[in-house]
Amino acid sequence: MKKIAIVTDSNSGITQALAKELGIYVIPMPFTISNEEYFEDVNLTQEKFYEMLLNDVNISTSQPSVGTILELWDKLLTEYDEIVHIPMSSGLSQSLQTAKFLARDYEDKVFVVDNQRISVTLKRSVLDALTLVKAGKTGKEIREILEATKLNSSIYIMVDTLKYLKRGGRVTAAGAALGTILKIKPVLQIQGEKLDAFAKSRGVKSAKRIMVDQVLKDIKDRFTFDGRTDNIRVDIAYTKDYEAAALFKEEIKDNFECDIEIAVLPLSISCHIGPGALAITATKIIDL
Repeated sequence: MKKIAIVTDSNSGITQALAKELGIYVIPMPFTISNEEYFEDVNLTQEKFYEMLLNDVNISTSQPSVGTILELWDKLLTEYDEIVHIPMSSGLSQSLQTAKFLARDYEDKVFVVDNQRISVTLKRSVLDALTLVKAGKTGKEIREILEATKLNSSIYIMVDTLKYLKRGGRVTAAGAALGTILKIKPVLQIQGEKLDAFAKSRGVKSAKRIMVDQVLKDIKDRFTFDGRTDNIRVDIAYTKDYEAAALFKEEIKDNFECDIEIAVLPLSISCHIGPGALAITATKIIDL
């Protein structure tokens, strides 16, 4: 059986500490803040990030450098036979295209997975990959399975403030001002490649209900086509406010048969939606 390394990036929400625990490798995403370079979960903590974000410090995201990727791959291939590299969605970053281009020089050694996920759903892909490694699948087979099942997940996100969507050009200044006055809470979705608008609601309670109802619909109509529910996982994710996420879990836990886990959204998403966001995800995990 081949020895296979699993690589992802910090957009999965997997910390360096958890990566060690799992036996995988996480490339930290780079940020430029006031002309200085930072790396998520290395010299940029959640606390430090929000301190600067709330002080309106200029923050921009970028992708890992070519040198960082190649150095890790070359090091791993001295110990492993193959690498399965699972970056964030191709619709949200150029990271995947860069990795695919680089992998051309590592034929039959590095398999880059385009399964269009981020945050908790990307983490679920990594855990699926570990399951497939243990089942004796090759790097090529793992890539094929993860890409074939890429749409077996959904994310819905309630944004607390329109300020950061306005800053990123996703909503106009006038729209942000009106939305604030009317207490509109946009609900966004990531299903496939991109972060898109899904619905508008008046208030937090309504936004939560919209997200839960849609996840229940996805589970019923998309994920349980084979009649199974024991391989569905539901997660809550948040930006900055853990207490709000814990309360949301208590409010909705009776709607679902499975346990609900809580995770923090990666900083690359937080940068664009700001603090106080809540998300709910559903994923059909691979069960061999």
